[in-house]
Amino acid sequence: MVERYHSNQASPLAPAANGHPRSDEESMYDKEAKRRKRAKWAMYIAIFAVFQVIVILVFVLVVMRLHRPKFRVGPLQIQSLTAGAQSFDMSFIAPVRIKNTNFGPYKYDATNVTFSYGGVALGQVTIPKSKANFKSTKKVDLPVTLNSNALAGTALNTSLSSELSSGSLILSSSGKMEGKVELMLIFKKKKSTDMNCTMTIVVSTQTVQSLTCK
Repeated sequence: MVERYHSNQASPLAPAANGHPRSDEESMYDKEAKRRKRAKWAMYIAIFAVFQVIVILVFVLVVMRLHRPKFRVGPLQIQSLTAGAQSFDMSFIAPVRIKNTNFGPYKYDATNVTFSYGGVALGQVTIPKSKANFKSTKKVDLPVTLNSNALAGTALNTSLSSELSSGSLILSSSGKMEGKVELMLIFKKKKSTDMNCTMTIVVSTQTVQSLTCK
């Protein structure tokens, strides 16, 4: 007679790779190992994503942030200065500096610089069109010749006479520069900068005593 197996008889364990049945403990160990591996990869991906966000933020806040270039004149290199009771003639080299702190070149247009006394223009020179490279200062030396003819017959003549008798002469320089900052050869942003400097010159020594720029 053929024996019949009961329907509730337990099935044998699945054979492992080595031919032996796998225990529940081994199966749980494999699952835990896979879970830890997935968690480790998830951590690596999260760290990489955070790193990418930090890089982008630094790029946007530091590299892509645009600053207005500084446009200034340095101490004049006086070549000659002749002063009378109410007049003067002088020639000098004006060292103009365009400081660009951006991560891209600043390309500026031709710019006029005016030298004046008491708000009256005495002379003007032009800075040629050029550029200041990224994180650098462009140096331009401008030869200038001035005289006080424009002050003759004005109320400023009295002020000029008082200054010259005390041995000093106060001049100012001004100008407005227009240009564009270029980033990564793609992005261009218009940026303008102003010069507003005042200088006190000692007539006897033909030297600049003080120089302030705003």
